[in-house]
Amino acid sequence: MQSSFFWYDLETSGFSPREQRIMQFAGQRTTLALEPIGEPVNVLIKLTDDILPDPDAVLLTGITPQMTLADGLTEVEFLELFYKVVTTPGTIFVGYNTVRFDDEFMRFLNYRNFYDAYQWQWKDDRSRWDLLDVVRMTRALRPDGIEWPFAPDGKPSNRLELLASVNKLTHEQAHDALSDVYASIAVAELIRSKQPKLFNFLLKMRAKKEVEAFLKDNQTFVYTSGKYASEFEKTTVVTQLMPHPKRQATLVYDLRHDPSEFVKLSAKELAERWQWTADEKAPPRLPFKTLKNNTCPAIAPLGVLNDESKKRLSLNMKRLEANRLALQAAKDFPGKITEALEILEKKQQTSAFANPQDVDAQLYDSFLDDHDGAILSDVRAAKPEQLADLATKFHDSRLQQLLPLYKARNFPKQLNDEERVTWEAYRLQRMTSGGQNSRLAKFIKRLQELTATEKAGRKQYLIEELQLYAESVMPLDDIA
Repeated sequence: MQSSFFWYDLETSGFSPREQRIMQFAGQRTTLALEPIGEPVNVLIKLTDDILPDPDAVLLTGITPQMTLADGLTEVEFLELFYKVVTTPGTIFVGYNTVRFDDEFMRFLNYRNFYDAYQWQWKDDRSRWDLLDVVRMTRALRPDGIEWPFAPDGKPSNRLELLASVNKLTHEQAHDALSDVYASIAVAELIRSKQPKLFNFLLKMRAKKEVEAFLKDNQTFVYTSGKYASEFEKTTVVTQLMPHPKRQATLVYDLRHDPSEFVKLSAKELAERWQWTADEKAPPRLPFKTLKNNTCPAIAPLGVLNDESKKRLSLNMKRLEANRLALQAAKDFPGKITEALEILEKKQQTSAFANPQDVDAQLYDSFLDDHDGAILSDVRAAKPEQLADLATKFHDSRLQQLLPLYKARNFPKQLNDEERVTWEAYRLQRMTSGGQNSRLAKFIKRLQELTATEKAGRKQYLIEELQLYAESVMPLDDIA
């Protein structure tokens, strides 16, 4: 089965895949040699009237809800196109920060429209990759031959538009999905031409089995991640501490840090140190990271470190080894870490009960059972008037709750009077519950703040469009 890349990018109505929606999808298929195959895909997706976009996201992309309503597809129509044209066997889905951002939006899109949330990325020899960590590791380990940008504050930056600019690559319009796709391909061509060995090695690491084999052979290794400091090019040397007790993942320890302080802590103290805090006076956070085998981690054996990269990354190999041995000597440490994880899990469960999520956001609550997974296609094949009869077929209450939302969002003209009243009640509750903390109140407040700061030009026009959109979708309050 011949593999190909499908480079894709999304522009969205906000930054949370649980709360917000895809407004533009664009992509281009290429060979593994990065030669284009066929025509690009570039479509808008209609924003439904239960969603208020994040004003800052609209100001960033320039895509208004009105544009999607005028020229876009419904989510159902888009997914029909996606599965017909895009998800061919052997496809490697790839983009710039797609694993952490775009892939998440796509999973939630599939979930709320009665498709399996995951199969599009693995079935029929499909897989996924991400160029961002490839860029980061190339900058850290093999930067020669490429110009590397810096942010205005002087810190290293790997933003796509800056990387394209300093290397004189085509990037006509940042935050336009198709333009970002072409820029990503150009950056990939640049790295592949300058550092082909590293490029191909990290491409291989997209596969979970390859990651597992690497971890089996490399107890200590180089790891590049957005979680690490930019002063060291997001790269460090880590050692495996233990398999994660609940996930297909490995807990790794950043060997830049002396473990002597941490190994003395109790499980409760470790749990407290694990949590992020904005308090600058707080004690150092635990230098742990969860390496997930299925998220295309940028990992490499210690042998890739030459004298130049050790100096550039401030890696003192003797100190790293001393820290590793000290960690290894703390025999009771993994047990305390397991207890700390249990403490954190209980806190998260308590928080979840105190802050229940909308059904749209509950994708990761659990996997669907085989029975429900097998009848998702029944929903997609049904006529709108037949949908209500399907609710009782599902075991999972999430799917039962999603069904009327699916109909209202994709087939609003097919709602009967009772369904329309229920939909308006849902929209009213979704937008206004919480008083001053409601979605609608926060939306209006943000527009007021932006109006006070944006004087004229295109952004002022976008603010006015958002005000008009909010007025057009304001839920009825006389639905009783």
